[in-house]
Amino acid sequence: MTARKFFISLYCAVLIGALLPGATLLAATNKNGFDYADALVPADEIHWGGVRRDGIPAIRNPKFLAAGDVKFLRGKDRVLGVIRNGIAKAYPIRIIERHEIVNDHFGDEAVVVTYCPLCFSGMAFTPRFGDIDLAFGVSGLLYNSDVLLYDYRTGSLWSQLLSKAISGPLKGVEIPAIPMANTTWRDWQHRHPDTLVLSTDTGFRMGYRGSPYGEYQSKGQLMFPVALRNKAYRNKEWVLGIKIDDTEKAYPFKELRKHGAASFSDTVGDTELTIEWNEKEKTARAIDRNGEEIPTVIVYWFAWYAFHPRTEIFTQ
Repeated sequence: MTARKFFISLYCAVLIGALLPGATLLAATNKNGFDYADALVPADEIHWGGVRRDGIPAIRNPKFLAAGDVKFLRGKDRVLGVIRNGIAKAYPIRIIERHEIVNDHFGDEAVVVTYCPLCFSGMAFTPRFGDIDLAFGVSGLLYNSDVLLYDYRTGSLWSQLLSKAISGPLKGVEIPAIPMANTTWRDWQHRHPDTLVLSTDTGFRMGYRGSPYGEYQSKGQLMFPVALRNKAYRNKEWVLGIKIDDTEKAYPFKELRKHGAASFSDTVGDTELTIEWNEKEKTARAIDRNGEEIPTVIVYWFAWYAFHPRTEIFTQ
């Protein structure tokens, strides 16, 4: 399927879903086989994304290439990067935006890599619960325009940006996030020359050329409702979002550009951090006092605010 056909089919499905009685406009509490009447978020703010459960297929058996064998990436292409247990891996956004979830392992440790193209949010988690490793699929549902995952074992729905199960047997359980980069291929390869790269050999015939979300990314309009909006920045302004305990802080890239420093000290709550900003590669990250990178997310402003309306904002 070409990128254009993928986007057209997705758009049509969303449009039809919005027009069919009971598909999206009614506050039904059972869609795609998920009953979320007892959800931790308002049930009428969970929307059908236009696809059935697993209509966007998660990758369950990823294959990887050595960096030197990768021919399909250009230096400026965006990748999500994770380094864990001494292993570095890159997940090209052109691949993962068509799957949204990669169930992977770093050595013996399970890691689930997630990406919501509607929010530009890439997050990675260690999905161990008790003595089992959970694996995840795409529910076809959205909350605040952000993907809702579900775990295959219990069928619980999980919010990516809340990092928590919002309904089902595991409701209220949090899933630990780990550091993830959202940067260019040239930047990630320069920092991690021995990185592995997710292969286009996914078992699905997707094409992986261009982006089916190109038009969406270039315009300010949203495709799905969000509960809260704030006009301090453009809907799709990129921000580095940080949450530590009960304190949330956004670092809009617009403000980081004006500030100009490649590295500077700041605090989130009582935590001292070093914020590293790379204007050329359009990426940022946060380092703690021990020199360790902490979990953050690069995300559209509208999505960060929808989930964190009490957020502090770094301004210059």
